[in-house]
Amino acid sequence: MREIIFDTETTGFDPRNGDRLVEIGCVELIDRRETGVTFHAYFNPERDMPAAAEAVHGLSIQFLSDKPLFATRVDELLEFLGDAPLVAHNAAFDFGFVNAELARAGRAALDMARMCCTVQMARKLHPGAKHSLDALCTRYGIDRSHRVKHGALLDAELLAHLYIEMTGGRQIGLGLAASTASMAASVAATPAPSRPDRPFREPRPHMASAAELARHAEFVAGLNQPLWLDTV
Repeated sequence: MREIIFDTETTGFDPRNGDRLVEIGCVELIDRRETGVTFHAYFNPERDMPAAAEAVHGLSIQFLSDKPLFATRVDELLEFLGDAPLVAHNAAFDFGFVNAELARAGRAALDMARMCCTVQMARKLHPGAKHSLDALCTRYGIDRSHRVKHGALLDAELLAHLYIEMTGGRQIGLGLAASTASMAASVAATPAPSRPDRPFREPRPHMASAAELARHAEFVAGLNQPLWLDTV
């Protein structure tokens, strides 16, 4: 199954208030494994960059001023997304910004039924814990030491690792249980080899003889303050 893990960076929190999408990063998974295929783009937001937003992702309006408009690369983005399920952290936020940009470009919105939110997954798996990307990477032992600031592609790559771990780890699709069961059934169905030339032997007794029990009792009686007597 093909899935797309994605993340966005923006000028603020609400596209209804004029905030714009400035970066998107997408990572392709097939059967819950990264293929190495990605989509990454910066966009000119056609507005200023608030200092608070720039402090989060480090994208200045000077850097973005020569980047393409979203509408310029919308077809490329939609082709990459295809009809795959779309996984994001706090997915409603990312869907909101992408759909706002799609509307500006005269395109249909992404179907919210395609949305998979890893924050909601984390709340079910770890109620009462912190659910930020940083906190969950720490919980699952995912290295994020190179994450100095937020970046859409970097965060999508971290989220891909996290999503795989949260949905059972990398071995969930290997079918080990089925293979083991099949092998066990095959072994059980194989008849034991017949050895008519081997004479029958009575099972040997494994009980201690009276003489062995007497020697053991004598040995125990000679022990100096054995530890088990401390509990008597």
